[in-house]
Amino acid sequence: MITGSKELIRDINSTLVLETIINSKPISRAAISKKLGLTKATISAIVQELINKNLVIEIGSDDTELGRKPILLSFNKKAGYVISIDIGVDTISALLTDLQGEDCSLKQIKTPGSSKNIVSILSQLIETMKPLNSGSPYGLTGISLGIHGVVYDNKVSFAPYYDLADIDLAGQLEQLFHTPIFLENEANLSVLGEKTFVYDYPNIANISVHSGIGLGLLIHNTLYTGYNGRAGEFGHTIVEVDGRECPCGNHGCLEQYVSERALLTEFALKKGLENVDFEILASMYQTGDKDAIEIIEKFIKYMSVCINNVLNAYNPDMVIINSSFTIFFPGLIKLVEQSLSSRMNSVTHIVPSALQDSSILLGGISVVIKSFLGISTLNLRNNELL
Repeated sequence: MITGSKELIRDINSTLVLETIINSKPISRAAISKKLGLTKATISAIVQELINKNLVIEIGSDDTELGRKPILLSFNKKAGYVISIDIGVDTISALLTDLQGEDCSLKQIKTPGSSKNIVSILSQLIETMKPLNSGSPYGLTGISLGIHGVVYDNKVSFAPYYDLADIDLAGQLEQLFHTPIFLENEANLSVLGEKTFVYDYPNIANISVHSGIGLGLLIHNTLYTGYNGRAGEFGHTIVEVDGRECPCGNHGCLEQYVSERALLTEFALKKGLENVDFEILASMYQTGDKDAIEIIEKFIKYMSVCINNVLNAYNPDMVIINSSFTIFFPGLIKLVEQSLSSRMNSVTHIVPSALQDSSILLGGISVVIKSFLGISTLNLRNNELL
């Protein structure tokens, strides 16, 4: 039995009411009372406090045929704004939204070759994102940073393709902007984005295939990060004993065979080109180029191995693949499924990412919003996405 002071119970009830208003929009006081099992007097007092805090607004009356029309309540999404940043290996993307993940503004810059001035570069980007006159009572409520590497205790502990381990990004940016800064692994943010905006499943494995391979895991609706943040570093599981050297120190890691970086580099070498992009690969694949076909077949082979291992290790309700390969070649999901021959895997949904390049940014948005409001559940699945 949970016990506590009246103040603690009131705080818990206030959080439940705010969550209900956000996730059930719009809703009346009477409907909240019925849903939560709290008295109408308690609900009215809490709602008035939320209105006074500019977090809830009254938006009109519900259509009813009998009796007094109840006043509908809605979350005040303009009470503040959020900035989410994806520090990619090649590109830094920044997204500004309101407190409901809407009214979006996106900017992108090239990732610097050296991390020496990264704080200055990020601060300049953030300044250009901030609205001149937001008119919001809370202003900037927080900033999230998606890291393509391992994050622990709000610091970067390992990143294979850029050096941020010795830089206190959160501390320095907090001093500059006086707002909470949240660092998180990109695959973790990606699965949170898919959960918040698209897929309502309690157990989700999100495989992000970019410069490396990350695995974001939701177990019973809770992000699983492991003992020191290294859970989900699935790109560094070994698929070829004594295979290719990896920046992590091992040999034969999965991401050395099936990451976008690895496969595009391999294709460029086959064609004697300095570099290639997905448009070139797609064009040559569609014309029946044997090297392009070989690259796609390799993606199917190793992705099937990856998914098979994920399914047997975690048994999720759903596996999401977020990759330019599945964006450019939508039919690959079905081919990967057909390559899974184990009878134990037949009950799991395997789907492409619905958010694609926006998943990391939108996951960061959800992290900041939930922290600012002090809520644990955020359902924005009816929003219009980027």
